Amino acid sequence: MSVNSVTLVGRAGRDPEVRYFESGTVVANLTMAVNRRSRDDEPDWFNLEIWGKQAQVAADYVKKGSLLGIIGSFKLDRWTDRNTGEERTKPVVRVDRLELLGSKRDAEASNFGGGGFGDRPSEEEIPF
Repeated sequence: MSVNSVTLVGRAGRDPEVRYFESGTVVANLTMAVNRRSRDDEPDWFNLEIWGKQAQVAADYVKKGSLLGIIGSFKLDRWTDRNTGEERTKPVVRVDRLELLGSKRDAEASNFGGGGFGDRPSEEEIPF
């Protein structure tokens, strides 16, 4: 038996990069920072790839700093570098399920850049 399952909770490192294909398919790519148990450790960074309806949700609602929960699977993208001809790889988590975990107030503060001091996440909550 083999299992390839990844579950992460963290914050979006940047706004999603969204591509629309002629077929109607949508893909969103972004990074996610996940804090370690110790506050002294640097966060772990993950590349996320989201397809279909979940990608459209990411495009519409996810912004840099958004708190997210994801379930997906690990894959290794491989390609040949056009300039050097070298084989390259990049670890990616292909997201099957995306959960927006931030509160409505968090979303409003990040979307409109406003609100009082209490509306913003603390520096400890944002790993970047």
